[in-house]
Amino acid sequence: MDKVRPYVLAKLEFFYDCSSPWTYLAFSRIEDVVKRTGAEMVWKPILVGGVFNAVNESVYEARANPHPVKGRYYVKDLRDWARFCGIEIGQPPVFPVRSVDVMRAAIVALDEGKLPEFSWATFRAYWGDLKDISQPEVLEEICRSTGLDWEQVSERIKTDEVKGRLRANTEELIARGGFGSPTMYVNETDMYFGNDRLPLVEAALAHG
Repeated sequence: MDKVRPYVLAKLEFFYDCSSPWTYLAFSRIEDVVKRTGAEMVWKPILVGGVFNAVNESVYEARANPHPVKGRYYVKDLRDWARFCGIEIGQPPVFPVRSVDVMRAAIVALDEGKLPEFSWATFRAYWGDLKDISQPEVLEEICRSTGLDWEQVSERIKTDEVKGRLRANTEELIARGGFGSPTMYVNETDMYFGNDRLPLVEAALAHG
């Protein structure tokens, strides 16, 4: 008789920063992937600038001196993906944006059980409404729209505890071989980078 394979719940870790358009594309579909596969979801807010500074400084050179042909295709590719995902991605006047406060707030939102809602609102504010998410009044608006107590959030993002957790997530990603956002891990060790890897992520989760 064939042995019955025990059911094992797959685990998905999602390391991300809301300042990345490709992360928005992945985020817009990741919850459906989790629903279809029944995976355990672990959200890991990071500061992608900290990752770039440590292991991927070439990003800054590419931004400062973009290749004109690749640059034109980049714009088309992003529009194509946004249409495919059913979301709006514009060109924020402030890019790159200082995302440290908003990603610290994501840590607070995680504690309050509102991280997906908070992240959706942040992505839409920055990439859809083209608002500067580094500004306190914009962050306040995002928090209030998702049912978070702004007074509590504004105090907690200044604490060493929240600062340390965001820094720890960022350092963890670097230590595990990550170099950008979004980075996903299936069952701890199986790493995937980028929005276009989601079909591979789903296949890996489905196999447990």
